[in-house]
Amino acid sequence: MEYIENKELEEKEVKGIFSDMLKYAPSKLCGMFGNMITVPIYTSLFSQEQYGLYTISIAMLSFLCIIFSDWVGLSGLRFFRHHQIEEDLPKYMSTLVIILTINMLLMFGLSLLFKDALYSFFHVPFKYFLAVLLLIIPVAARALLSQILRAQLKSISYTITTILNQFATIGMAVIFAKYFHLGAASILLGMGVSITLIDILLLYQCEILKILKLQKVEWKFILPIIQYGIPVAATSLSAWIITQSNKFIMNSIDGFSQAALVGAGYGLTMPILMPLFAMITVAAIPRIYNLYEAKIDVRPVITRFMGYYILVAIPVITVMSMYNVEMAHIFIKNPKMYDASVLVPYFSYGVFFLALTDYTTMQYHLANKTHIEFIIKLVSGIIGVILNYVLILKMGLIGAGIATFAANFLYCMLSIIIVIPKLNIYFPKNMVIRILLAGLPSAGAYYLLKYFGTSVPGSVQIVILLACFYISYYGIRKKIITQE
Repeated sequence: MEYIENKELEEKEVKGIFSDMLKYAPSKLCGMFGNMITVPIYTSLFSQEQYGLYTISIAMLSFLCIIFSDWVGLSGLRFFRHHQIEEDLPKYMSTLVIILTINMLLMFGLSLLFKDALYSFFHVPFKYFLAVLLLIIPVAARALLSQILRAQLKSISYTITTILNQFATIGMAVIFAKYFHLGAASILLGMGVSITLIDILLLYQCEILKILKLQKVEWKFILPIIQYGIPVAATSLSAWIITQSNKFIMNSIDGFSQAALVGAGYGLTMPILMPLFAMITVAAIPRIYNLYEAKIDVRPVITRFMGYYILVAIPVITVMSMYNVEMAHIFIKNPKMYDASVLVPYFSYGVFFLALTDYTTMQYHLANKTHIEFIIKLVSGIIGVILNYVLILKMGLIGAGIATFAANFLYCMLSIIIVIPKLNIYFPKNMVIRILLAGLPSAGAYYLLKYFGTSVPGSVQIVILLACFYISYYGIRKKIITQE
């Protein structure tokens, strides 16, 4: 692909990314806060076994959504601008809705046909299995509608619905748990009610009913969706293997109680960190697609925002890892589950490398070569499963942490090594050097707090260290700019 020079458009889109980040920020920060409070709420409401059952049920839900629904929404985001330019958006939207409907029917048909095998594989009570199948319907609709909202660059609307969905689910789950005593099923039922209401709101916000015109589907619309979407689904499934298989392996070896510890370690890391890290990509990706469709070289833009991601992520996960025990005592309300703290360092750095691949694998999405991403993630996932099984048997809980980190690290490294010509991403080395230099005063502050600040609460120490780092970084950056 030959790039054209259009600095005006490039700067316009970069400014748009920053503007959208501010608009998306409330949804991501509220999502992070919501995920933070779910751990203490759910661990106080449910027994360790019930929490383990909830963990397995949600993992099963994400497994089926990856196969049958999520990739349809992502295809809608990827090609929305293209079909808007081609002025055939109604036909394209109709194709997406029809594909999603067929997928839902196929899911129920296959689930009923192979119910015994699926029921045995997931190791959940049959009523939970059925509840998850029904829950996928509103979840699938939300996946498509929310991606259309992103494609339309309606960041404020996206923010409002995300916040409402987060807290409505928690509220409904608490009501069903406290007043109807439904155990882990309370969360599934709460999700079903809240997401259904959110779907109605999304229909209004994205105005899909005005765009949609159900008509005969043409293969020229279906083929690109399948060519893009199926590898994306396979890639997401491989990611699921990396991040979720440890729960099932732990459950099959030691039961729901140990699976609950993996779930708690997961709850202290990925659901908290990913919304924070996604503040950049949720705003950047749609506009990067727009730049690419305009034949602008997007590599400098991707590198720039990758640097911002590293700047946000490294200090946060480092401090979380150093204060993993304190985090467990703050957020987990069941003392029997404090052992989950050993997973925090491994899961946190695993999340860092997983989120970093949002930038390193963007090349495959731009070039419509998502099969490459699938292959490298599948390899990482298979190795992750093997490591999980071997290390859990040999090392127990900590083995799950090491295996998950290793699989995510391998996936990231492969995505850096295997590049598409003219889409290779530059490494933000200058920013990384500044980050390392800013870490030195923070390291000194950590050791001072460790030996002389033992009376200072862990939460306060975390704030002090992060403040020390970012003040140091700002000072270093300002000095470099002054010298230049």
